[in-house]
Amino acid sequence: MDYLSKAKSLVAQMTLEEKATILSGDGWWRTHAVGRIGIPSMSVSDGPHGLRKVEGGGLQTSVPATCFPTASAIASSWDTKLIQEIGIALAEECQANDVHILLGPGINMKRSPLGGRNFEYFSEDPVLAGKMAAAYIQGVQSLGVGTSLKHYAANNQEFERMVTSSNLDERTLREVYLPAFEIAVKEAQPWSVMAAYNPVNHVFATENIWLLQDILRAQWGFSGFVVSDWGAVHDGVAGVKAGLSLEMPGSGNYHQNKVLRAVQDKEIPLSKLDEVIVPLLAVILQAKASHQINATFDAEHHDILARRAAAESIVLLKNAGDLLPLNLDEPKTVAVIGAFAKTPRYQGSGSSQVNPIRISTAYDELRKLAGENVVLSYAAGFTGDGSTTDGLIDAAVQQAEAADVAILFAGLPGNYESEGIDRLSLDLPAGHNRLIESVLSVQPNLAVVLMNGSAVALPWVDRVPAIVEAWLGGQAGGGAMADVLTGRVNPSGKLSETFPVRLEDTPCYPEFPARNREANYGEGIFIGYRHYDARKLEPLFPFGFGLSYTTFSYSNLRVTPAVVTETENISIELTVKNIGKVAGKEVVQLYVREERPTVVRPEKELKAFAKVDLGPDEEKRVMFELHARDFAYYDMLRHGWVVEPGDFEILVGASSRDLRLRQTIEIQRNAPKSLPLTRDSLLKEFKNHPKGKAFYPELVAGFGMGDPDEVDLAVRAFLEDMPIYKICAFSEGRFTEERLLEILTKAH
Repeated sequence: MDYLSKAKSLVAQMTLEEKATILSGDGWWRTHAVGRIGIPSMSVSDGPHGLRKVEGGGLQTSVPATCFPTASAIASSWDTKLIQEIGIALAEECQANDVHILLGPGINMKRSPLGGRNFEYFSEDPVLAGKMAAAYIQGVQSLGVGTSLKHYAANNQEFERMVTSSNLDERTLREVYLPAFEIAVKEAQPWSVMAAYNPVNHVFATENIWLLQDILRAQWGFSGFVVSDWGAVHDGVAGVKAGLSLEMPGSGNYHQNKVLRAVQDKEIPLSKLDEVIVPLLAVILQAKASHQINATFDAEHHDILARRAAAESIVLLKNAGDLLPLNLDEPKTVAVIGAFAKTPRYQGSGSSQVNPIRISTAYDELRKLAGENVVLSYAAGFTGDGSTTDGLIDAAVQQAEAADVAILFAGLPGNYESEGIDRLSLDLPAGHNRLIESVLSVQPNLAVVLMNGSAVALPWVDRVPAIVEAWLGGQAGGGAMADVLTGRVNPSGKLSETFPVRLEDTPCYPEFPARNREANYGEGIFIGYRHYDARKLEPLFPFGFGLSYTTFSYSNLRVTPAVVTETENISIELTVKNIGKVAGKEVVQLYVREERPTVVRPEKELKAFAKVDLGPDEEKRVMFELHARDFAYYDMLRHGWVVEPGDFEILVGASSRDLRLRQTIEIQRNAPKSLPLTRDSLLKEFKNHPKGKAFYPELVAGFGMGDPDEVDLAVRAFLEDMPIYKICAFSEGRFTEERLLEILTKAH
């Protein structure tokens, strides 16, 4: 069915009052129906890592649903096929619960590891985040359930998030904070995009014409509707003017009456009102037509998928002496320590909090896998808030000392990471660190398993032989941890964010979160690994890092062609081989570096990745294709993407700091490109401009410089950096405005 044409037809039949009404929600989770002409209501529910459908308003307890790993976890799988499977499962649960749109995925960049909502977001890198989001959207929408890509845009802190302006230049926005949205929109076309709470450069996201119209629709070709984050509308009339289709939750008659008056007073043309209603109504019609009556889902199958996803997301950070995996065929005593082993932290707090169908624990799952020769002991070690006591420490030390090996579960309690609040530090709770130090003093064979939603500091990292990052692994995370610890699953996760040594090393320290309602992104394009590369800082664990129980080799890099024009595509091939004794998966990462940039650029940027499954002694050929945009930077004067001619290095490897293969290519320009000359152009910009250079001598004379080669260096620099419009004043009017305009017209 042509839903767009049908929507236009229905909009033509609606009264003004009906149009104003449908622009605001019917309560918290539904759109308004217009029964008179057969427009149905549509249901939306929170996600993104599980369905959170509440029957009433607000944030009440939701229906039971599968709790999958959170975004920071699943992004560490670097597996787009896996997240697409999760999307399909989420859609099945939405269909079974009469939900038409799932509010996710969240793809905001991790500007600081302190961001309270980082567990809901994929990465510090826009390519990884964008590709994971696109696959998620494709999975969900393949079963006729919509998604809502959020939070658009530059929504990077929780403290005073509704009023704090994200202030950043256009290049930073275009290169770091928008590309993930762009990738997801262009590759997957989400049914909706959610406008964020915050202003961007002092214009609220829900009222930002540049973001919602010029970029999202005109440049990226978005065809769905824009919905506000819950409570993000400040001016309903300004929202309609900017292209906002749906205010959530509904505000009754409050904004409806304002919109009505604005239309009646000709402040909003009726055509504009129709323009924002049509895409909303088209999605409502599509959602209702795609809805499956009496749909069901297989909870057991979804739990198995959740366990596999959690296992694929686990990152082995350290494994000195091959302490892991545990050999359960040999007699041994294993001390399981830490309250998280029995009462796991498996998801974050806030609007994404799922009511899980079931929960597995690491202790129970280890006990299931342990043979008759393996004895498990347990000590809690800390309380629910992360604190500890002498008694809890003593009991844990006693169990650890009597065991052959200790597995200690630690991380961040729920009140450390939540929507609405940012973290205060990178530190684990003092009780967790004290427990680890105490156990380490009596048991050298110690593996620490972390449960947290974003990067943490690890002061004992050099002394603990094995460290496993399990993230917030969802309802089946306990089983996934047991699978990895015992070798049933070979860990293949890679960090989707950098782990810094200390907070002072992070990109926006000490100005995060901003506390004066002005978040100034002074670090610019240098967030995440880009920052650590530029500052020559050694991270605790770099972006893209993760170990395996096997070893992989990289060889035979082939990049063709070696010399290209800026519009040609480039093919990259290489061989990856499993040279170990067990099957495993490797995440191959490709970065690009400009060797002699004319503008400040990151040392390297991720441009492609692939996850490869290899048996022992098996090798595969991995292929990538790069395009002009992969070599471009955003030029704020041209307001566009620019590829400078020159040499670029193709870097391939196992992490951002483990790049094993490299080859240089040359990019040649098809035709010279120059900035357009304007009144604000500098005198020196005329010198080498293809059309402007003919007028350079006349302009030099007009400024009274004489022969520039004979002028004092400081004077020449002073005049050459002068905006050209000043020539009229410097010449005391002898060089006329008319002549300047004539030159600019001819040189355009």
